Amino acid sequence: MKIKEFIKEFEQIIPIRQAEDFDNVGLLCGSPDRDISGILIAHDALESVVDESVGKNYNLILCFHPIIFSGLKSITGKNYVERAVLKALENKIAIYAIHTAFDNDYFGVNYKICEVLGLKNQNVLVPKHNQLKKLEVYVPVDSAEKLKNALFEAGAGNIGFYDQCSFSINGNGTFRPLEGSNPVTGSHNERENANEVLLSVIFEDYKKHQILFVMKQNHPYEEVAYQLISLENENQYTGLGRFGDLEIEMDEINFLKFVKEKFNLNVIRHNNLIQKKIKRVGVLGGSGASGIKSALSAKCDAYLTGDVKYHDFFSGEDKMLICDIGHFESEQFVTQQLFEILSEKFTTFAIAKTTKKTNPVNYFI
Repeated sequence: MKIKEFIKEFEQIIPIRQAEDFDNVGLLCGSPDRDISGILIAHDALESVVDESVGKNYNLILCFHPIIFSGLKSITGKNYVERAVLKALENKIAIYAIHTAFDNDYFGVNYKICEVLGLKNQNVLVPKHNQLKKLEVYVPVDSAEKLKNALFEAGAGNIGFYDQCSFSINGNGTFRPLEGSNPVTGSHNERENANEVLLSVIFEDYKKHQILFVMKQNHPYEEVAYQLISLENENQYTGLGRFGDLEIEMDEINFLKFVKEKFNLNVIRHNNLIQKKIKRVGVLGGSGASGIKSALSAKCDAYLTGDVKYHDFFSGEDKMLICDIGHFESEQFVTQQLFEILSEKFTTFAIAKTTKKTNPVNYFI
């Protein structure tokens, strides 16, 4: 399988276009036309990870964090980013990053954190806004089912844990073919009455081009009558963070002990204890201080994330326990998640997790 073929199939599982706009995801370096000799999964594509990939004769590194985040004006090996990229290029190793595409995925980073904590009644903490569109297209009755199936195949009509969702209204349409047209039915300069269906489907914005392409390919009319409508609905199945409920509430100290054990932590940074029972918990893997307000709005009793700054700890407003468990620590399950996803889907080449430690933060206890 070529790298580009792998990417096409992989992005059916974790769509790269659901990443945040600021992010740098996808194929960062390497030729997409090379055959895959093996995939090494890593949190960070550091030079040591590239060395491991060379040693294993694996030519694709699938990493969580993008090693190239801001623009490179040169690649001479003068810093850790350039050294990793330079070595990868010299050894014909491709690097592919997923980062916030997996953060935003319903079964991604934060889903796993909630699973480890045993949270029930899970919901997305910060759902995506302005992401959903509705297609309304008019199609002859006898062509409606074919078009509907083609749109479903292209990814339209997927809503949460349901697919092939649509709505149809039968009606009567009119048109008059003018000179130069090539109508499927009707004659030039004569008005035609047609029994048509108004077919409606919802889809994520990043699917727009493929949805419209498939619509036009499978519609019998020369000129297709349709409209796209941007929806204000939140996408409840895509977004950053999660929240859910503990099966049994606990006091703050026992909750901190519980988190420390579940994540195998040396330390937890937290705000003042307020003698509150912990039942609803919000989580956001990585640098998640931006989710504090959303966690408060969701009435979370505690919030777990990483990279919380001094002033962020005040944002709990004596209503919520804020826990900084560490950036890497909050994302520590990612490589295993990706290993399980890839091992189930791809069986024609070797897949392995890196043995290298890439967390740059250490603790003196």
